[in-house]
Amino acid sequence: MRPISSILPVRQAGGGTPARLPSSHTIETLSPVVLKHLKSIFDSIAGKDQGLNKAETDAFLDKIQQVDRWGDSRSLADKDTVDFNAFLQHATSPEWDALGPPASCDLSYPLSNYFISSSHNTYLTGNQLYGQSSTDGYKNVLLRGCRCIEIDVWDGESHAAEEGDSDPKFAGGKLKPWKSPSTLSQAEPRVLHGYTLTKEISFRDVCATIKENAFVTSDLPVIVSLELHASLEQQQIMVDIMRELWKGHLIDDDAACEEAAKKQLPSPGDLRNKILVKVKYVPPQDPAKDAVKDTTRDESAITKTTSISSSNSDVEDDDDDEIEGINDGPVGAAPKKKKKKKVKILEALSRLGIYTRSYHFSSFTAPEASIPTHVFSLSEKALMSLHETHSPLLFAHNRRFLMRAYPKGLRVRSDNLDPAPFWRKGVQMVALNWQRIDEGVMLNEAMFGGTGGWVLKPPGYRSLTPPSSSLSSPSTTTTTTTTTPAAAPGQPSDINSASNQQEHAAPHLTLDLSLTIYAGQSIPLPPGDTNDRHFHPYVKVELHVEKASERTGAPIEGGGKVKDGEFKRKTKSVRGKDPDWAGEKVVFSGVTGVVEELAFLRLKIHDDEIGKDDLAAWTCLRLDRLKNGFRFLHLFDATGLASAGVVLVRVEKRLR
Repeated sequence: MRPISSILPVRQAGGGTPARLPSSHTIETLSPVVLKHLKSIFDSIAGKDQGLNKAETDAFLDKIQQVDRWGDSRSLADKDTVDFNAFLQHATSPEWDALGPPASCDLSYPLSNYFISSSHNTYLTGNQLYGQSSTDGYKNVLLRGCRCIEIDVWDGESHAAEEGDSDPKFAGGKLKPWKSPSTLSQAEPRVLHGYTLTKEISFRDVCATIKENAFVTSDLPVIVSLELHASLEQQQIMVDIMRELWKGHLIDDDAACEEAAKKQLPSPGDLRNKILVKVKYVPPQDPAKDAVKDTTRDESAITKTTSISSSNSDVEDDDDDEIEGINDGPVGAAPKKKKKKKVKILEALSRLGIYTRSYHFSSFTAPEASIPTHVFSLSEKALMSLHETHSPLLFAHNRRFLMRAYPKGLRVRSDNLDPAPFWRKGVQMVALNWQRIDEGVMLNEAMFGGTGGWVLKPPGYRSLTPPSSSLSSPSTTTTTTTTTPAAAPGQPSDINSASNQQEHAAPHLTLDLSLTIYAGQSIPLPPGDTNDRHFHPYVKVELHVEKASERTGAPIEGGGKVKDGEFKRKTKSVRGKDPDWAGEKVVFSGVTGVVEELAFLRLKIHDDEIGKDDLAAWTCLRLDRLKNGFRFLHLFDATGLASAGVVLVRVEKRLR
């Protein structure tokens, strides 16, 4: 694996990249205002002496910085006396980073026990209606740590279009692949957002880009979610391309894998450097019959016994994220919902989905809902509906089986849903639009930053199936508890047990949090601004914590829409790129219902101006990784690039 420093000279937020290089944690110079506050802090803990004696140093490290909890170095305590210069050397080192390291991740659990950093419409670089498509979209998110990407595949360009006719993706008829007059070449599948003005790219080029970048920053598995609109002939070309370019990375579709998949999903530790193809499943066919089966099957026998039918308009088909309200009719015609077409899947393509097989969702008690390898893909709207009507079933399902959530089609500006409520429902793959830096991507950075893109769920959110004892990986811990496997979803004993209820999945604690905000330095200006004399930054601090409605099945305010945290505070505005907030305090007291691993602190710096206050810089941290003590918050700029900007704070965090 190439050193990440040679690939990512500037770190970009998103979630999943390895921890930042030590040099990015080290502060090379200090502004006068930050230096002033550090001298004041030193004097307050040194008393009347000119330095810290050993007892004072130990007290500072243990009681204020809590270094043992975070695994920070105690090298400062090796000195008999710590003078101000030694204190500064310590303060500007990576030890003072407010972001603690991610917990050691046990990679031996089945795949469903992890949150997975995921992208939606990965090929787009802009909005969903007329944005550009580019293979750089795949390179960008993979290098930023994404481990689940999406490809929308359509037939290759038609012969008519080659002759200058209108783009066939707007034509009323079905696209037909063509072969060149020489018969030596044939049109290959394209990647694009159907029924929009977005541009296309080659499926082959996408696969080549994935191969080159999938395992640069992490060797953990990558899931490729296929949304298929291609004909059977073109699907065979897809299979040939993937087998050619991803040779050695695909799962072998042999009998041993098939048999193992019937019992339990493998672990990410078992699948290092593997590409998992997520594709709709069709059962093997009788050789005497056609080799293709229509996946839109008659489920009447199933839906008669279920409480949620696939005909329910609130429950959408998997991967059906075309733009709502867009149609092929005349300009000015009333928008209409496009009628779903039957999708035929080539058996050879379906066989590539060994551990990640897409099924149409009809019910949590349908037979396919207990198949270990099934994946349900649902829109944010559908999931919010299920939360309100079948919250225990939804949570119980996601403890053992994979689910993917994606933004609704009306998010044409590539904005995002709020991923946190979906993670708290146990959804493993919450697909986000990485094209823009908004609250959703900030929270994704907080969840996955420094992890390699796979995060083990808190204990109460995992399946009761014990991890395999046969696994041994250098990065795999072995501190696991063996328990009795859970009953299949749909059985009353499984659903009604306290362990399968979100409200009992983890202790919900009360948080007291105080941030003393001293000063900042090298704060980046908002995009387009060049004069720091007109820059008046203030700090906005938000807590994103679980609402009571998330645990009870009551409607969630906003329906999954990203919004400011319920708990928010802000400082006064000051002037310049090296602002002095003079130790202003931001306090949150008695915040209830907090699960540290699923709660987030978001800090944004805005420019105080007439009209909209532009975003200048930000950081977002998972609460269990927020260190106590005197710390520096390292900032991203408004475009998500790591900056030299920092804010000096004191963090006092207590959970009870």
